[in-house]
Amino acid sequence: MLGKQTRENDLTMFLGGESQILGELIFTGQARLDGRFQGNIRGDGTLFIGPNAKVEALVNAATVIISGELVGDVVVTKRLELKTPGRLKGNITAPLVVMDEGVVFEGHCSMTTDQELDENRGRITLLSAKG
Repeated sequence: MLGKQTRENDLTMFLGGESQILGELIFTGQARLDGRFQGNIRGDGTLFIGPNAKVEALVNAATVIISGELVGDVVVTKRLELKTPGRLKGNITAPLVVMDEGVVFEGHCSMTTDQELDENRGRITLLSAKG
């Protein structure tokens, strides 16, 4: 189930389980990742990371729901949900965080208001693999 207020047929982007992408994902609406993704993700909607997904990314979206594995920092403007069997290794900046029993979270969590997010948005630094 994708959530109370969302329907699966509202997806605007889908990455299947056997797929792999390296790069940048910019989306509007709802995106679902069930495969492998490495890079940066930005969107003004909801990002679903499915239970079999393996994602290494810096994520910036309105809502993020993690049931799979994510390595990287997450900045959300509305809500972050970690659902079993989800794993997150990275820092969280969000006004609302919900974690199910049994999830694994390794990092720091900063719960901020929308205004504080706007002030800090320009301070996020992307690190390159080169150096």
